[in-house]
Amino acid sequence: MLDQGVRRRLALSFFRSLADETRLRMLGVLASRECSVEELAAMLDVRPPTVSQHLKHLRIVGLVAVRAEGTSHLYRLDMEKLRQLVRETTEPERIVSFGADVEADAWERQVLDNFFRGERLKEIPASIKKRRVILKWLTSQFDPAVDYPEARVNALLQRHHPDFAALRRYLVDEGFMERRAGVYRRSTSPAALSS
Repeated sequence: MLDQGVRRRLALSFFRSLADETRLRMLGVLASRECSVEELAAMLDVRPPTVSQHLKHLRIVGLVAVRAEGTSHLYRLDMEKLRQLVRETTEPERIVSFGADVEADAWERQVLDNFFRGERLKEIPASIKKRRVILKWLTSQFDPAVDYPEARVNALLQRHHPDFAALRRYLVDEGFMERRAGVYRRSTSPAALSS
């Protein structure tokens, strides 16, 4: 099993190999037959040194195999290596691993930094996605085991922003808080907790 860094470098090399039109055309030819540098140069209408450079790149990635025949070298597409590279770089589980070392909550922290001065909310975000980050943080200020009367919810929210009624409404509407007969409780719904 390849580690994340190796898999990421492998994917970059593989995709760079395919991102050049001449190399892509070359692979198309080599998928159906073996060719020498001179044959590829004539078919693709490029100079032999250019073909050699492209073949060198493709060999480093492992897409092209070579065999000697007399004084010539014949190149072919290594179909098994191609299948392996496709598996290693395009399966959904593998793609997810490319971002495994990315700090997932960095954006949320940035939103909080932008909208708060200390514990005071400068403004309620118009963007739903950013507002949900703020609501998630506000929800963390409530104990999940405690029932809060509306006056207590208002007092807690007012510490962060003067429009406590809008914040309270958003908390309920977005599923972060539950309200029953004027009593509020932090939601235990997975959707609200994971947003």
